[in-house]
Amino acid sequence: MSARNRELLNLIFAGLVAFAAFAATSIALTDVLVPPVLAWAGVLAGMYLLAHIVVRRTAPHADPTLLPIAGLLTAVGLTIIYRLDPEDARRQIAWVAIGLGVFIATLVWLRWDYRVLERYKYVLGVASIVLLLLPSLPGLGLEVNGVQLWVKAGPLQFQPGELAKIFLIVFLAAYLRDKREVLAQGRLKDFGPLLAIWGAAMLVLVQTSDLGSALLTFGIFLGMLYAATGRALYVAAGLALFIAGAGALYNALSRVQERVLVWLHPWTDERVHCTLTGQLDFRQNCDSYQLVKSLYSIANGGYGGTGLGRGTFTTVDGVNLIPHLNTDFVYSALAQELGLIGAAALLCLYMVFVARGMRVALIAQDGFSKLLGAGLTFGFALQTFIIVGGVLRVVPLTGITLPFISYGGSSILANFVMLALLLLVSNRANATGSDR
Repeated sequence: MSARNRELLNLIFAGLVAFAAFAATSIALTDVLVPPVLAWAGVLAGMYLLAHIVVRRTAPHADPTLLPIAGLLTAVGLTIIYRLDPEDARRQIAWVAIGLGVFIATLVWLRWDYRVLERYKYVLGVASIVLLLLPSLPGLGLEVNGVQLWVKAGPLQFQPGELAKIFLIVFLAAYLRDKREVLAQGRLKDFGPLLAIWGAAMLVLVQTSDLGSALLTFGIFLGMLYAATGRALYVAAGLALFIAGAGALYNALSRVQERVLVWLHPWTDERVHCTLTGQLDFRQNCDSYQLVKSLYSIANGGYGGTGLGRGTFTTVDGVNLIPHLNTDFVYSALAQELGLIGAAALLCLYMVFVARGMRVALIAQDGFSKLLGAGLTFGFALQTFIIVGGVLRVVPLTGITLPFISYGGSSILANFVMLALLLLVSNRANATGSDR
């Protein structure tokens, strides 16, 4: 069976799961099967079928599991968002449609040779730093929950950091491909652009007060540096630099201090009292309210979960128990309704995606493709770890999104661009291998 036919079968399976999830949620919420809800699943299946047809024409040798996994994750995300707020789900499915349009456009644009991006590595590198700093500009940046991640332009607002992440990966893939030999020799002058990335990560942390974006940016840098040179010493030195810089900034930024304090001590008497009284002003008077309620939500799910549509996320008065549940804490909502078994299965999907992505990087024939595939996959994996780890108190909580699942247009668009690039790398690698 050809790769594209296997992809089609996987998409059919993902579509059946989507229909079942939407149907179960509809019955749980309304006691009847609402036809418009199933129509949403049909629309989503139709959009992914169109994407599959385009992949057949533009990347016929690409990995057959990446697109179906993305489709299944998207279906899970839309289901839980619909369960929390149908209006948000309507907006999210529109963003998924736009994201798939961008996915198709990327495939068509770069179908002949995506390596043309190598020529613009310095432009993309500078652009990534500019995009990371945009939210800190007066009159342009928008502060949400104490961090400046958004840019507002008229009626639209978006997170430029999502696009900056892609630009950074392409820059690093191109630069490290050119300099990997001399970097392995340890010549200091060749580390100039890389040290600039470290400085930019620290500057982002200062300007936006967001630990997550800085950690993601610098983590991608270290991962790709290790992939290019194989020198664990560089990773250790980079981690030491980041820890030293973050430690220094910890004493200067109250927002970072709050995040670390909530991570280490969410159960202090004052915070538990605030949680039990149900006060929702968690940002000023109850910093750990959101995290504590999220942990209660996960615990309430047990092993098997409450069932889709049957979780408890509001009080009897209709007040949300966990603020910003469909973005930062969507994993806790899924863990409650799907339980430990379902949440673990969801993480297994991410692991399979990462494993297939790393396989793409391993079989790629040229240095740029190898590093691009590894960078895209590692960025995807690290982002998942940071947000899930924050919800589970493994690392300090950050404001980044869970790929393909969390509510938000910027993240959806960036994820589909990364998926398209990964499929293009896979297509070239498999086609080259079959020619030999």
